Amino acid sequence: MPRPALLIFTDLDGTLLDHDTYSHAPARPALDRLRAAAIPVILASSKTAAEIAPLRCELGLCAFPAIVENGAGILEPGRAEPPQGGGRYAELRAALDRVPAALRAQYRGFGDWDVAEIARRTGLPETHAARAARRQHSEPGLWSGDDTGKAAFVAALRAQGVTAREGGRFLTLSFGGTKAGRMAEIAARHRTPFIVALGDAANDAEMLEQADMGFVIANPAHPPLPMLRGEPHGHIHRIDTPGPKGWNAAIERVMTEFGM
Repeated sequence: MPRPALLIFTDLDGTLLDHDTYSHAPARPALDRLRAAAIPVILASSKTAAEIAPLRCELGLCAFPAIVENGAGILEPGRAEPPQGGGRYAELRAALDRVPAALRAQYRGFGDWDVAEIARRTGLPETHAARAARRQHSEPGLWSGDDTGKAAFVAALRAQGVTAREGGRFLTLSFGGTKAGRMAEIAARHRTPFIVALGDAANDAEMLEQADMGFVIANPAHPPLPMLRGEPHGHIHRIDTPGPKGWNAAIERVMTEFGM
């Protein structure tokens, strides 16, 4: 029987990109092997379309769609620059400002910071931070209060239809959409694909669990993910080497198992 189409879905920060330097260089050997085998690699990140569009081309992945803003949107193939406008960001910020003031004061997001502050909080150069500020669908930010306050904050947002998801760096707010949901949407464009997903943080968990094979890439910058559904059955594997080196090792393993 013919081998099913192989699709790779991958998180960026802390997975394909180094958590501190944002370099993907150690993953280049595996990326080159995937490109030679014509295997699609779909980026799935909390980054904006403005950030992902040039990075996707730099990685040689312009021919494939990308999942942006933590699953709140999809950037279709072939764009070196994202479309202007669209999305519900202004509506999201308005909902955030309707949260009780005592809770609102303990959350600061990208919309509360200028480009210099976004650069400081993310470690990005200011030119890249400016792209991160071009949001369409979601608001990443930092919670400065305690867990009880955070639960109340999240509940107040939920009452307005806003979801909050923990990522590797930020608590990200949106009106819905997940990496897992977008992965299923993109996979449906292909005939019976075999899906491999890679990630490092809580906002990747559903994507990893939904894939045919998932890899949790170590990220010492935050606590490890708890055991995921599928790990006891060998569908999800943990890679001890962090970032793009771990990503490279995971993909080399996939390519070997597929006889490529």
